[in-house]
Amino acid sequence: MATITLGGNPIHTNGDLPKNGTKAPDFQLVKTDLGVASLADFAGSKVVLNIFPSIDTGTCAASVRAFNAKASNLENTKVLCISRDLPFAQKRFCGAEGLDNVINLSDFNTGSFGKDYGLEITDGPLAGLHSRVVIVLDENGTIVHTEQVAEIADEPNYDAALAAL
Repeated sequence: MATITLGGNPIHTNGDLPKNGTKAPDFQLVKTDLGVASLADFAGSKVVLNIFPSIDTGTCAASVRAFNAKASNLENTKVLCISRDLPFAQKRFCGAEGLDNVINLSDFNTGSFGKDYGLEITDGPLAGLHSRVVIVLDENGTIVHTEQVAEIADEPNYDAALAAL
């Protein structure tokens, strides 16, 4: 269990992030067209998992915008923006913003991604949502970088994530 903060107040996650050097757990997440995506769909590509509570908050939206801008210059790299938002909200946001260098995926139906990756918030006003996390995978699905953002209102360290690629 990790302790993070929301407005300086401690909240907790259901576990710890997967360790660097291990294979990322597989997942089944809902795409904006309501199809299903799994980790295997991105085999052979480097992957940035940009995980956050909700696209409808300022910091979460900023992280999607920032990774969208940075992703346009990355070779053989996919940026997956993952939350428990409905796929319709994710699609609406990216469409309105003109963001097409990221892939939005939703964990709305089961929450199993958040549980399996140890990043589901378990208490406080955001209980049940995902904490703000960045995980970077190499082409083989091995974890090469993780960041559990300590204060949920803060943006992740983009430079550290991109340096891991």
